[in-house]
Amino acid sequence: MHRAIVLSCVIFFPALAGAQQAASARPAITGISHVTFYADNLEKSQQFYGVLIGWQQLPAGTPASGVRFYANHSQYIELLSPPSPGLEDRLVSVSLATANAESMRRFLAAHAIAVPSSVTAGPGGSATFRVKDPEGHTIEFTQRGPHDAGAPRPLSTPVSNQIVHAGFVVRDRAAMDRFYRDVLGFHLYWQGGSSAGRTDWVMMQVPNGTDWVEYMLNLPRTPSRSQLGSANHFSPEVVSVAALQENLKHRGWVPTAEDRPPVLGVDGKWQLDLLDPDGTRVEFMEFKEVKPPCCSPVLGTPPTPSSGW
Repeated sequence: MHRAIVLSCVIFFPALAGAQQAASARPAITGISHVTFYADNLEKSQQFYGVLIGWQQLPAGTPASGVRFYANHSQYIELLSPPSPGLEDRLVSVSLATANAESMRRFLAAHAIAVPSSVTAGPGGSATFRVKDPEGHTIEFTQRGPHDAGAPRPLSTPVSNQIVHAGFVVRDRAAMDRFYRDVLGFHLYWQGGSSAGRTDWVMMQVPNGTDWVEYMLNLPRTPSRSQLGSANHFSPEVVSVAALQENLKHRGWVPTAEDRPPVLGVDGKWQLDLLDPDGTRVEFMEFKEVKPPCCSPVLGTPPTPSSGW
């Protein structure tokens, strides 16, 4: 009996250790997959994303569920019809690309993060699941499948073919850091503020790529719809904001009172903010700084232009 117990322990404990080791290994998180918003008027959105920006439009899942506008074959903005029109907060979810969705699900479960019982299978062998971060934002993890071709190359050249970051309102930085930094392995890329000694923006870079999520701090306790639309945003990158302006004008863009002129951000980069038909800020930003950033150094690997397709 004693020998049988010893043998069973020899067999059991290595298996247990192997399972624990598998659960503790964090799969790669390589960047932003897509960002999903509610949109009241999908036809106006099609003119903005499909015609002005030039992104390829495809249905989002079933025909009634919405549309996707692809910046490249694997990154897109998804727009869904809201449960009721005129919502103040239109951000639905931010999706992160991962190497293995099921392993990520098990990894998060091992770190006491509430996860679904299984991943959701998608077309082409893709897999996804969703969790909530400490402040209730829906974060989706997306694994592209071996036969997931994404969007075909667009007929015209888009004004940008790379989404580099997504931002959202954050109240408790410490709680968010415990999730994004301590569990998911994100690291500080840059942080700064609108005045000396103030931190309004915190960029947390993915562990296995150059994209980031941005904490938008210090908003009013009850922000307006326009403040939420500015904070809950995403950023396509461009080589030149000046060239972007000319490109947009050739596509019929006429700046309105709501459109902001180009600004040189305190991070040292030129940017041009456009508002989509629902007031979501699209922050076009140059890849390279033209002056040293204020407030803190850049601590991560900067993104660089890619073919996008």
